[in-house]
Amino acid sequence: MIWLTGDTHGHFERIEAFCREKQTTVDDILIILGDAGFNFGGGARDLALKTYASQFPITIFSLHGNRENRPQNIPGYGEGTFCGGKILYEPQFPNLLFAVDGEVYRFGGRNCLAVGGAYSTGKAYRIAKGMGWWPDEQPSGKTKRHVEQLLDARGWQMDMVLTHTCPLRYKPLEALKPDLDQSTVDCTTELWMDAIESRLRYDHWFCGHFHTDKQIDNLQILFQTFVPFPSEG
Repeated sequence: MIWLTGDTHGHFERIEAFCREKQTTVDDILIILGDAGFNFGGGARDLALKTYASQFPITIFSLHGNRENRPQNIPGYGEGTFCGGKILYEPQFPNLLFAVDGEVYRFGGRNCLAVGGAYSTGKAYRIAKGMGWWPDEQPSGKTKRHVEQLLDARGWQMDMVLTHTCPLRYKPLEALKPDLDQSTVDCTTELWMDAIESRLRYDHWFCGHFHTDKQIDNLQILFQTFVPFPSEG
């Protein structure tokens, strides 16, 4: 089976419990919609988390978030193919897979476009404290152009979209930090997704990032909920 869930930030206890409850195997897939937390601090911390999570009887497929380094920037990651699309993985952790932005994957008989990344509202704090922040946290202009060209070629039809953040018009205002001046937040990714969403014919759109569980029309924001992958038809 295939399930989806939201940000885990390196806390995988609920995934371990989920695997035990569902009696999963490595043939099952869990899609984490960004900020899994595998590549945050580097070194021993990340290694310990990957070693721990790789022992779960499930294949974890993670989008890029905004609180983690991209696998492309980390030595030791190789490229492979999974469900019809390019992925990045470390050979010692073959069940911990990372999506490549702009790739289309075939999950459950459905074509799924994956685009990770978002703006970090805690950027200044993390830099001041010497914590991890990466300037390529949002999808690049190259990625955006690739996605637009891909959708042009497909007649702006996609069964499902998997992203970390969401189109701006679906942004859950009630989940935003009340003490943060929203005019300081870079919403270019969300604005771009607005333009994509307004043209695209799709069945489902799943995202994470906002630390809430909410459904609006055909878009579902996930945090701690595990959602079964929608069946074809």
